[in-house]
Amino acid sequence: MTENVARLRWAYESLLSEFGPQGWWPGGDSFEIMVGAVLTQNAAWRNAERAIGQMRERGALTPAAVAALPLDRLEKLVRPAGGWRRKARTLAALAETIESEKGGLAGLLSTDAGLLRQALLAIRGIGPETADAMLLYAGGHAVFVVDAYTRRFVERHGIADARAGYAEVQELFENALDHDAEAFAECHALLVEIGKRFCRPDPVCGECPLRKDLPGV
Repeated sequence: MTENVARLRWAYESLLSEFGPQGWWPGGDSFEIMVGAVLTQNAAWRNAERAIGQMRERGALTPAAVAALPLDRLEKLVRPAGGWRRKARTLAALAETIESEKGGLAGLLSTDAGLLRQALLAIRGIGPETADAMLLYAGGHAVFVVDAYTRRFVERHGIADARAGYAEVQELFENALDHDAEAFAECHALLVEIGKRFCRPDPVCGECPLRKDLPGV
């Protein structure tokens, strides 16, 4: 076991003990989770929730409903999440991709994780983080999600530097957590929690439960 793998396991176990299971993803069925992954891009979750709520009220939270909805109406529904024109087009393309799948959403999500990831990344507006959130939380695939909170944690703790690519950071966590989808979901959520409480842009290191792992402490 490498030193960084051991440190990441310790961090995960410490955070789980400190905060308990997070029960992520906040959302309903698989399609709603995928919608949320798009809407929360560069937006606070509360704003994404407002947009999802408007879609729910209009009966527009199924792939068929989104695919059938005029783009201007979809833009109005997702406006609270910001970037509504881009996000509406991404959701429309996602819905069309699902509707074109012979087995529908279930068939798409049961696709091999690598092939599914490629299909999602081919949709304009879906990058690695969004695709991996869909794979993990909607599809149950063992793929770790690397977000800004994750990167801030690994950089401040000296586990990876700013030059490390997405795939490099992702591999660190996937090896540390034994390619376990449930552990990936919990760890990702816990890193978001510690990022909001302590590992902020202006950090509160003295109160952080992982402070003893910081370089020089």
